[in-house]
Amino acid sequence: MPLAPPDVRARPARWAAAAAAALALAGCSAAAPGSTASRNAAPLARTFPIAERRAAPDLTGHDLDGAALRLADQRGHVVVVNIWGSWCGPCRAEASGLQRVHADTEASGVRFLGIDTRDPDPGPARTFVRDHGLSYPSLFDPKGALVRTLPPDVVNAQALPATLVLDRQGRIAAGVMAPLTPEELHALLDPVLAEEPA
Repeated sequence: MPLAPPDVRARPARWAAAAAAALALAGCSAAAPGSTASRNAAPLARTFPIAERRAAPDLTGHDLDGAALRLADQRGHVVVVNIWGSWCGPCRAEASGLQRVHADTEASGVRFLGIDTRDPDPGPARTFVRDHGLSYPSLFDPKGALVRTLPPDVVNAQALPATLVLDRQGRIAAGVMAPLTPEELHALLDPVLAEEPA
């Protein structure tokens, strides 16, 4: 059975509160009033041993400026996939920290890919990227179609933010349904980065 990384286990109350807050904020939940989305939520954090990892879907589309973008082009790299929306308060809170980890790990071969979801227009998303100094690309997913292709036992498509760590073979090594600090992201990312390339 997959175990949560030590940093996650050390702070269960904070993680639970963060996820509850994300679900409670009107802007950060796609669940209809009275729905059972929060009762069917994925675990807050999961890591997967190599033998139990599943391939991530081939996320393909366009970035916020309309250029073609495909997750499969990053095969051979450890990839952090962050799902966010410009309207989501917890997404704004974690964005600068994600950028710091991106800057710290890019030379080690780590790649970041955002998925901007449920923004009907890319304009606010471009402002979000500029305001937080994000230097990695994001797929534009206005209707949440890309997010819904992700495994529901790892990512709850009804709540943001969520983050996946993919290994060099494009398999899901970890998933979190809560905002992350840089330290928490490193706790998920560094063990995958330390794995021997296939």
